[in-house]
Amino acid sequence: MNGIRAAARKGFFEWLPEHDADVICLQETRVQDHQMTKVMKDPPGMHAIYHHAEKPGYSGVAIYSKVEPDNVQIGLGWDELDCEGRFLQADFGRTSVVSLYLPSGSSKDERQAFKYKVMDRFAEWMDEKRKSRRNIVICGDWNIAHTKMDIKNWRGNQKNSGFLPEEREWMSKVFGPMGWRDVFRDLYPDAEGDGYTWWSNRGQAWANNTGWRIDYQVATPGLAKKAVQGSVWRETRFSDHAPLIVDYDA
Repeated sequence: MNGIRAAARKGFFEWLPEHDADVICLQETRVQDHQMTKVMKDPPGMHAIYHHAEKPGYSGVAIYSKVEPDNVQIGLGWDELDCEGRFLQADFGRTSVVSLYLPSGSSKDERQAFKYKVMDRFAEWMDEKRKSRRNIVICGDWNIAHTKMDIKNWRGNQKNSGFLPEEREWMSKVFGPMGWRDVFRDLYPDAEGDGYTWWSNRGQAWANNTGWRIDYQVATPGLAKKAVQGSVWRETRFSDHAPLIVDYDA
């Protein structure tokens, strides 16, 4: 969202009821409790849960749902990550929905090192959850473009965080031996520009569709097979990211 308050000023809460979603996952809310308005705490027709970062104006995730979750997990139980507000899970029967915001490593080397640490730790979580036989979908900003199809200027970004060989290899493991599915790519194996979800605010990236596909819905195979269509909403611009929408056949 690049800040839920900024997205609200750009019409996010007017857009929300028009799409009648069962679940909405938000990342980078960048808000604290005392800064939230009534509509943020109580969106129309939905329950809302948040995981704020300890640092004001930073990170943060949320999940809105029509049905109140049976159970909520805030954080992974790892203080180094949880203080940044990057993981939130809501359980509905045998289905779990996760709002995830993986770190970016673009600001400095220390953050890239932390990103790799988070990737290793989260891979352990994913391996464990695959054994649970639950239906799980992880929605969020993974801050990695997996293949050349997922980034417009792939040649010029091969040494940049978000498209480094180590990051891409890790995603290949997630969608390979680890057994998770890239829902949008399964639906549209040949889609390139239509799947981009992030555009730099520099230059004319948005106008020229010089984008990256770094937002994913990553699901267990059984749930992924129930996906019937997906799209990226570009008619309204709430931030430097665009909403990734997937419909599942219940």
